[in-house]
Amino acid sequence: MNDFQPKFLISNAIARDLTTIERARGFFQAATLSDQWIARMSERAMLLEAYHTTHIEGTQLTLEQSEILLAGGTVDGASPDDVRELLNYREAFDLVSQYLLSGAPVTETLIREIHRRLVEGVRGNAGQPGAYRQLQNAVVNSQTGQVIYTPPAWADVPGLMAQLVQWINRETDIHPILVAGLAQFQLVHIHPFVDGNGRTSRLLSTLCMYRQGYDFKRLFTISEYYDRDRRAFYAAIQGVRDSGMDHTGWLEFFCQGLATQMQEAVERGTRAIKADLAVRGSGLPARAADILYCLSDEQPRTIEDLEKEIAGSHRRTLQRDLKKLIELGFIESIGQARATQYCFKDGGFE
Repeated sequence: MNDFQPKFLISNAIARDLTTIERARGFFQAATLSDQWIARMSERAMLLEAYHTTHIEGTQLTLEQSEILLAGGTVDGASPDDVRELLNYREAFDLVSQYLLSGAPVTETLIREIHRRLVEGVRGNAGQPGAYRQLQNAVVNSQTGQVIYTPPAWADVPGLMAQLVQWINRETDIHPILVAGLAQFQLVHIHPFVDGNGRTSRLLSTLCMYRQGYDFKRLFTISEYYDRDRRAFYAAIQGVRDSGMDHTGWLEFFCQGLATQMQEAVERGTRAIKADLAVRGSGLPARAADILYCLSDEQPRTIEDLEKEIAGSHRRTLQRDLKKLIELGFIESIGQARATQYCFKDGGFE
């Protein structure tokens, strides 16, 4: 059995997107972002990643329902399995975060524990949490029933996983972002588990980036990009197999997705910095910054939403601050009466 030796070229597209990613990394290392903004946006990124990574696998929760559940609430009529999958993601991500503090290398034990946390308690533990499969499975088109991909024999899984882990931990001149993308593909290709391979592979990719200093203050979500066009996502993975295991096309897709998400995060960060400066220069109270932090994820909110999110806020105070922010041209209102929503105004901080 040969060692894992991925084949790829650094195409112009990959080089371009790696440059974009490096610039974003530099921005977040140098940016004077407030702790409050980072906490709020990293929480939002966690929500989006948990929602999209499970949505790719078929959960039917809405983003709004996911937000309620991650905040400790309940959603009437939601599938218990869907709820558990969502909450499991946070448990698995917490494991990754704690593991990073140890500085320990990636191990099979860690990958199996990530998988255990992701699928435990879902569908009667049919995914066999933390255990390599001991059967031959296949990736099937859910609409046509056609077998898209037949993974390696189950008896080969332990050896293939050992090779992957050894490759991840070795010294290499391959860019860390490419290592993360290749690790994500290879775990899906090995398909070591009965279920949950996609979610595990995406968390493994995140872990690979984080441990090499590419955490971007944890303000990004890669699964959102995949979920926007799942057909392109699956095609990029299958394209490796169709091209004689040339990983170039997949890495182009992976880097393009990450670069896109990074650009969006940088735009939000730039807006947050300008908002901080604008509030300090306007004579507005600090609570006005709280409103801008709430709106910095580009999700319009009603005054009722803001009351819930800003601790200790009162309706009349919020109304006064919102009116002043509108007058200064920082935000704008959409709709009327109780349906009124507030959002950043384009060019409001130029």
